[in-house]
Amino acid sequence: MSASSITRRQFNRLLASGLMAGSAGVIGQTVQAQQQLPGNRHPVQLKVAAIQMLPTLGDVFSNMNQAEQLILKAIQQGAEWIILPEMFTSAVAFHDSMLKAIQPLDGPPLQLLKKLASKNNVVIGGSFLAARSQQVFNTFVLVFPDGTMFQHDKDMPTYWENCYYQGGNDDGVLSTPIGPVGSVLCWELIRSQTARRLFNKVNMVVSGSCWWTLPDDADPDSPRWSDNLKMLQNAPQKVARMLGVPVIHASHVGNFEGFFSPELPDVPYHSSYLGETMIVDADGTVLARISDNRTEGVVTAEIKLVDKPTPTEAIPEAFWIPEEMPQDWKEAWTRWFERGADYFNLVTQPYLATGQINEYTPEYMR
Repeated sequence: MSASSITRRQFNRLLASGLMAGSAGVIGQTVQAQQQLPGNRHPVQLKVAAIQMLPTLGDVFSNMNQAEQLILKAIQQGAEWIILPEMFTSAVAFHDSMLKAIQPLDGPPLQLLKKLASKNNVVIGGSFLAARSQQVFNTFVLVFPDGTMFQHDKDMPTYWENCYYQGGNDDGVLSTPIGPVGSVLCWELIRSQTARRLFNKVNMVVSGSCWWTLPDDADPDSPRWSDNLKMLQNAPQKVARMLGVPVIHASHVGNFEGFFSPELPDVPYHSSYLGETMIVDADGTVLARISDNRTEGVVTAEIKLVDKPTPTEAIPEAFWIPEEMPQDWKEAWTRWFERGADYFNLVTQPYLATGQINEYTPEYMR
């Protein structure tokens, strides 16, 4: 089959068949043929879906059941690629249930995605807290119908996420059969180093978030409410423009009840996840969106993948992309690296070995 004759449907049939799984030579030939498609004349088109979940904090199997139902709904709508939110099995807060949500990399969450991808001839991606030996990462997995899997570990945890997993060190470029795809999780969207490491290297970005807002008892007149929402709403579009590629962004919505921090373990942090699930074209145009932050759902759209991305916005020199990000949030994010790592070492890692949750004593009290 020549590069000029392969079509999206033919390529999908190759994915579904045993050809790609059975022969490295066939894989190489198929990938080469796809990557040689003239980007501007014959773009590869995909019908993609972004899923918005209404999770139960830390309840892996309840969330897996909801994810399965939403994946099936996306399939009914004709989606070929389906992206789930960040930590689709648990969402996140500072809460003991997060420890119980840690799963083996090849455990039930991955097996669910493999089963659904194989049975329905689709590609499915999402992240979860994945244990490998005595380490834990926020691992995004992208699963193909033949069982082939690609993965990315989020580079830097956000705030209390540091308590439950460590940052990874891969570049987030997934070398898939339809070309290189960028994987970006939540606040990776708003760090310029993410855009730089993917620049001119990918033809699409798959992204998931678990983006929470201020606690319910915060000042209702504070501008931080709108600042935070604006950062989330703009992030997928800015990444699309900076890279010149489509972005699929899945997210969580709904209320959650956690606690403030390891130093203040009895102070409630009751809040909500903001949603803003969307599919964005390469020029930043929103093709489909769910702005309702109260309910789960699915959005689908047709996207085009081109060989040569055309960015329309410069990547800033600053570490953080959003201009509206408050300075004290940046400082707090930095402080959490040490605090969270301390909790991870004293509570999370021992939990992996023993199944027991140790009482945590902050460093300043030892």
